[in-house]
Amino acid sequence: MNDFVAVKIFPLQDKQSWQSEREIFSTPGMKHENLLQFIAAEKRGSNLEVELWLITAFHDKGSLTDYLKGNIITWNELCHVAETMSRGLSYLHEDVPWCRGEGHKPSIAHRDFKSKNVLLKSDLTAVLADFGLAVRFEPGKPPGDTHGQVGTRRYMAPEVLEGAINFQRDAFLRIDMYAMGLVLWELVSRCKAADGPVDEYMLPFEEEIGQHPSLEELQEVVVHKKMRPTIKDHWLKHPGLAQLCVTIEECWDHDAEARLSAGCVEERVSLIRRSVNGTTSDCLVSLVTSVTNVDLPPKESSI
Repeated sequence: MNDFVAVKIFPLQDKQSWQSEREIFSTPGMKHENLLQFIAAEKRGSNLEVELWLITAFHDKGSLTDYLKGNIITWNELCHVAETMSRGLSYLHEDVPWCRGEGHKPSIAHRDFKSKNVLLKSDLTAVLADFGLAVRFEPGKPPGDTHGQVGTRRYMAPEVLEGAINFQRDAFLRIDMYAMGLVLWELVSRCKAADGPVDEYMLPFEEEIGQHPSLEELQEVVVHKKMRPTIKDHWLKHPGLAQLCVTIEECWDHDAEARLSAGCVEERVSLIRRSVNGTTSDCLVSLVTSVTNVDLPPKESSI
């Protein structure tokens, strides 16, 4: 066995984070190809020299942030990352009553979704990582520590920046979806499919308020001015990117209840990819109806 592993080392003062992440990883049903594979949690050393280790699978392509900094991506690569990333988040959010004989997998909100916490396998399949702030929603049990403003400031949804979130499960899942919109924008911004320049990699809102925005600056831009990262005109001339930009705008909608679910994003990306790549003749028709009718209840049969 000479497989590499990744070791995340927590100092003793971060014991709570280590425990939280270990608990999430040990939840039934957490083995999924788009979630980071957990191997072991260990305490190393003694007394004040203790280190807390989390050992996981190693992905040498690193995080999506690092990859996008160094690489421009093709249309198919963009679709593959977007589809596998949304599949991972959809599974994380899902409540699975009886998961492969392991017991009940509750719905889990990530709460720190960002491109830094999406790792890439060698074929660019996305893997979600860093569950230190994640919260489980188990029926009949109060969720864990769910105080409002956690996560990475730049990716905080407007309702989090305002301190106006309700503590129901769906509110937390919608906060993840806002961040998903920003990460999809990062992907599009480094894609060469459109006929136009591909800019240097930038974090969401970096252009508007720089690399180290304060909470007040983000509140002003995101909450009060309702600004979002710029969608470039030339992206909209590419049929696939144009459809993807519609999806992005529905993820980062100011109204949390209007945001798409992760499963819906996965379905959309799959449809858009098939329509653009022309693998099925009737795909464009189904795409248009799926984009307009998404999340509507099915029409009753007239038969």
